Amino acid sequence: MTVYLHQEDLPEGALGPGPVAVDTETMGLITPRDRLCLVQISDGGGDEHLVRFMPGSDYACPNLRAVLADPNRLKLYHFARFDLAAIKHYIGVNAAPVYCTKTASRLIRTYTDRHGLKELVRELLGQEVSKQQQSSDWGAADLSEAQKEYAASDVRYLHAMRAILDERLAREGRTALAQACFDFLPARAELDLAGWPEIDIFAHV
Repeated sequence: MTVYLHQEDLPEGALGPGPVAVDTETMGLITPRDRLCLVQISDGGGDEHLVRFMPGSDYACPNLRAVLADPNRLKLYHFARFDLAAIKHYIGVNAAPVYCTKTASRLIRTYTDRHGLKELVRELLGQEVSKQQQSSDWGAADLSEAQKEYAASDVRYLHAMRAILDERLAREGRTALAQACFDFLPARAELDLAGWPEIDIFAHV
């Protein structure tokens, strides 16, 4: 298992075929204000690739862009809504089709209100994930080893968790409902970017 750090783009041929796990790190939680600093991606084969963007980047990244925009390659996220918005705003692609482990967890783990990545990895896989670097400075001149490990861990477990969550969704008859939610997530991200981040447009009032 190796964590690779790349500058401004993913090397050609770095990923195998099939679904890829994707995550992002930004300077904050307000997408238009807080620039995209890092995109993490893994094909589930044991390695994680971190693509770093420096201040002033044009986010051209043709190889990464091609993977994210590929309509035939499923992208696995944890809280896809945020990552989709960041990728659309900065890289300019709709990074779908989508599978979101947080959305799946909320549909199937109705016995708890704890749906963070750390809790999900612990319950489903028996692994521990450190979140100490979650609020660190992703725009720093150099990323620490702890930051790189944290970023890699955000995509390391998504393939394995998807398999378990899919089994539970099928068991409870919620597979189709989950898929409908996944299909809507790019539109939910577009609503966030367009100015409706906290407004439920489906509400009566």
